[in-house]
Amino acid sequence: MKVAVVGATGLVGTKMIQVLEERNFPVTELIPVASERSIGKEVSYKGKKFKVVGMQTAIDMKPNVALFSAGGGTSLEWSPKFAAAGITVIDNSSAWRMDATKKLVVPEINAAELTATDKIIANPNCSTIQMVVALNPLHKKYNIQRIVVSTYQSVTGTGVKAVDQMMNERKGIKGEMAYAYPIDLNVIPQIDVFTDNGYTKEEMKMVNETKKIMDNNIRVTATTVRIPVMGGHSESVNVEFANDFDLNEVRTILQNAPGVILVDDVKNLKYPMPMDAHDKDEVFVGRLRRDETQAKTLNMWIVSDNLRKGAATNAIQIAEYLVGKKLI
Repeated sequence: MKVAVVGATGLVGTKMIQVLEERNFPVTELIPVASERSIGKEVSYKGKKFKVVGMQTAIDMKPNVALFSAGGGTSLEWSPKFAAAGITVIDNSSAWRMDATKKLVVPEINAAELTATDKIIANPNCSTIQMVVALNPLHKKYNIQRIVVSTYQSVTGTGVKAVDQMMNERKGIKGEMAYAYPIDLNVIPQIDVFTDNGYTKEEMKMVNETKKIMDNNIRVTATTVRIPVMGGHSESVNVEFANDFDLNEVRTILQNAPGVILVDDVKNLKYPMPMDAHDKDEVFVGRLRRDETQAKTLNMWIVSDNLRKGAATNAIQIAEYLVGKKLI
């Protein structure tokens, strides 16, 4: 099983290599791929060094699967070339997510839709993944009508430049800015660019991707916010159901849901936080309570490591499913 990691030197690419090793994915040869300026650099995997190669070299090496995390433009250009060579691409960018001909996959929800003919598979947005993992089992039981979500997203979602900006600000060092404003001791109510309707692209990703993964009839509205933390994204979610629910039953459903850990004991101040989710693959859920202003409506708090379940782990779980079903 030859595995290419495209964007191997970036935050998510580095995390992909780490997760491949941790989960003992059956890699016989790792092919780290990056931009021309990184070609020749070395990447460590299971105690061995692998040299970074360019795109065409990677295709010529004929990997079975290519995990892409190199941006939308790169994916649009190169994913079809990998796919044409018979390589299964699992892409972490936004390039293919809303393409009607491509599957948008969260394994706990819709991996069974995948077939051997799916050569470009889209990995959803990080903030969408953690929300739908928590909500899908509740949707099956109570039928979600509407979701109102506000996110509190880690600087790691922007990349190394943003992490450096925050740490420089903490040290009082002037440096390169990833954001239009300071991020330390601040929150920025903008993630990605604004669209014509006044929402950002990140907000519209959550709207459109949730519909594609779960149910096109669900109404979703989102506000996405960047906050000065590392470790994971947090979300305040207000969800309205068609059918009424019992809170204890909701807890039981979440306790038994794949990929979910319930942390909901407010008497002992137990609830999920980004520092708890850091370097973990699960989605953590807490602060469960009825919305007392509206019938059949639940408030909840969802936290997950955006570089892992929100990106690298989800992609590798897709690859694990494909291997398990002998689809690659």
